[in-house]
Amino acid sequence: YRNSYTKNVCVEMLRDGYHKSFTEFFALTEKWGALREAARVRSLSWAQRPLEEQPDKLDHFYYYLTRAETAERKEYFEEVYNNLYALACYFNNSEDKWVRNHFYERCFKIAQVIKIDGGKKEAEAHGHMGLLFEEDGQLLEAAEHYEAFHQLTQGRIWKDETGRVLNLLACESLLRTYRLLSDKMLENKEYKQAIRILIKACEIAKEGNDKKMEGEASYYLGLAHLAAGEYETALAVLNTYGKISTDLDDDLSLGRAYEATAKVLQSQGQMAEAVKYLKKVMKIARNNFQNLDFVRASTMLGDIYNEKGHYSKASEYFQQAFHTTADIMNISLMDETKVHYGIAKAHQMMLMVNSCIESADLISLDCLLSWKESRSDMIPDPTSVQIPILQRTEIMNNVRKKSSD
Repeated sequence: YRNSYTKNVCVEMLRDGYHKSFTEFFALTEKWGALREAARVRSLSWAQRPLEEQPDKLDHFYYYLTRAETAERKEYFEEVYNNLYALACYFNNSEDKWVRNHFYERCFKIAQVIKIDGGKKEAEAHGHMGLLFEEDGQLLEAAEHYEAFHQLTQGRIWKDETGRVLNLLACESLLRTYRLLSDKMLENKEYKQAIRILIKACEIAKEGNDKKMEGEASYYLGLAHLAAGEYETALAVLNTYGKISTDLDDDLSLGRAYEATAKVLQSQGQMAEAVKYLKKVMKIARNNFQNLDFVRASTMLGDIYNEKGHYSKASEYFQQAFHTTADIMNISLMDETKVHYGIAKAHQMMLMVNSCIESADLISLDCLLSWKESRSDMIPDPTSVQIPILQRTEIMNNVRKKSSD
């Protein structure tokens, strides 16, 4: 009889005196098996291999857990942290995220007693815990950790293992979480709370001294003011975003600023101004091959002209949107823009039909009947049709005949 590789690791840990490592390792392997079995029951296609068949992972457990325990006995807490963090990084994949999270929590606890680095490890640990809660959808808890992360890194030039400045990373993480929180608040019509938290995000972005990040924060704050019906404030904030985008020579961000500004102007009833901004969006989108932005702007322009009764113009913009979605093979958007285009064309044709009916003369009636037979896209304009007087009797007979049919 031969022991499994997992049991051999357990025996080796106990034999070498690593009782704490054994306890943690055994608990993790038990949980691994339980989670795997539960997943297998839920999904017949679940294919994660048993831990026993992954000796590299077992070796990593042994190597880093025992090193962490040795360091802890000597009260080298920074070394403990480094070994636990190495395990968290190793298990940072979709299947093993719960293992990563376990070691993030262990790192957070041990970081509280590390005093010799000025709080760098504690700051990093808060960042990892923030990510853990963010991925789990617990945004308030995530924000608390990211706020601590941000506070601990202020005025510091610390960098992580990839060379990223920790304070900038803290700003990005905090802004992302604030935006997610504000989205939920806006969904619940909690406009004041959403605006308050986004103002805070703008302040943090300015502290981070990153203009692109500052612009992004202004953009979402502007949208929140728009949702709250605070149009003048929204325009002022979006104007700031537009200026930042111009300074950065960032056409795509400038296009977003113009599109959001157009929405505000449209809400204010300033359709002429909204049209100007949307045409700018279309130009930027076309020059930068941003097809979806082009479709959105074209559709918004079509809606504006459709509401104003300018059906020919509306058809033109809806047609552009439809052809673009067809070019990029976006089926759902293609169906949507096709409906818009069809409605605008129907409105356009209805004007001519009504005009012909109201005229109630022979030429108009003949044009209507001819169109009904041909089913062409457009009805001939009766005013452009010149028919000699001698043909009127013949036309009248045709009209009566077609009507009787």
